[in-house]
Formats: sequence, structure tokens, C-alpha cells
Amino acid sequence: MKARVKWIENAAFVGESESGHALVMDGAKDGGGRNLGPRPMEVLLLGTGACSAYDVVRILRKARQKIQDCYVEIDAERAPTDPRIFTRIHMHFVVKGQAVNPAHVKRAVELSADKYCSASIMLAKSAQMTHDFEIIEN
Repeated sequence: MKARVKWIENAAFVGESESGHALVMDGAKDGGGRNLGPRPMEVLLLGTGACSAYDVVRILRKARQKIQDCYVEIDAERAPTDPRIFTRIHMHFVVKGQAVNPAHVKRAVELSADKYCSASIMLAKSAQMTHDFEIIEN
């Protein structure tokens, strides 16, 4: 996998993926940025949530669960000093559907966390990772 990140100005950068997509990232105004996009660490957290939610949806569909929606709310803490790595990340999955089996959701979240989601498995090497879920019946 390859990517390119180019400095635009001040604290703004554009990242280009190998698949041809681009994303603007920027720093806060107090850090010299103009707040034109998410911070790089926010992008890392968003990517981790998307990676894991992708797994959960894929696994639940394979289990023939009738899901209409799935999202993950992420709460994270960073170290107070440099390098300000993530020290704690909690992922709360919300699955909406009809007659969704809690055992399937539990298993999907566990498989993502322990086997499939490269991003969360990598971050778990330095951060305390926790997960839970809720099911909302439609």
C-alpha cells in the first residue's frame, strides 16, 4: 500500500491514497492551522472505527442478520505529553435491525477486535481497547 501526503500551507496537508482518493487534514488555529479539515489523529481514529464497523456489518450480513444500520461511537484519550499516543479507546457499536441476535453481534465485535480489524489490533498494542454494543429493534 502506498500513500502520499503533501504540505499545502501552514499546518494543512492533503493525503492521497493509492486508490486515488484525497483528504485534507489541518491543525487547529492555535497550532498554526486554519481548521480546514480533521486532525491527523482524528483521521486515525475515524479510520479505525470504519475498519471495525466494516467488519461488524460484513460478519452480521454473512450471519443473515436483518440489520438496517450500524455505527460506532468512539471515545478515546491521548497521553498528555509527546508523543501524544492514544492510551485508551472505547468503541460502542450500535446495530439497528429486526430480530438481531445479540450473540451474533457480540461475536462480530469480538472477531473484528481480535482477528480482522488491522487498525484496532495495531492500536491495541499501545492503547487499552474496549468494546461494547447495543441493539435497537426497528
